[in-house]
Amino acid sequence: MTELEKMQRGLLYDANYDPELLQTRTRCKDLCFEFNHLKPSSLSEQEKLIRSMFGKTGKHFCITAPFWCDYGYNIEVGENFYTNHNCVILDGAKVTFGDNVFIAPNCIFSTAGHPLDTEQRNQGLEYAYPISVGDNVWFGASVTVLPGVTIGSNTVIGAGSVVNRDIPSGVVAVGSPCRVLRKITEDDKKKYWRNAE
Repeated sequence: MTELEKMQRGLLYDANYDPELLQTRTRCKDLCFEFNHLKPSSLSEQEKLIRSMFGKTGKHFCITAPFWCDYGYNIEVGENFYTNHNCVILDGAKVTFGDNVFIAPNCIFSTAGHPLDTEQRNQGLEYAYPISVGDNVWFGASVTVLPGVTIGSNTVIGAGSVVNRDIPSGVVAVGSPCRVLRKITEDDKKKYWRNAE
């Protein structure tokens, strides 16, 4: 079994020394570098590069530089996907985002983890577990989502949260570790609206 096959199956794999994985990551990092050095007004070139990296995109998306990922082909984004500056997606496993996902600055989505055992870790072994995000999810600034997490639709993850467990749909969740604070209710629709009268 190749190291790529181990990675795809969620097994321990050689992330540090396997030539095939190193070459693929280097190619992706070169594309990220190219993307990050385009002028903000070069929208069509930006879109072309992201579409060449990602496994799937919606018709409309916006990724604000700088942006970094490991492989690119494991990332799938739905319609109206948006990231602000400094988004990092470590996509050794699949990272799937639904429609209308909004990501504030400095967020990290890491499918990669390392063994607790020092001997295994020092051999360059790691694992990758998929991350799945539903529709209409908003991530506040500086959120970190860890390997194997699923986040339901219509949810808000508060700024600075470390998400190390699944979060259900329709809630506000915050903290380190991230926990459900409350459900999103009909009253939340009125919170920020101002009457014209």
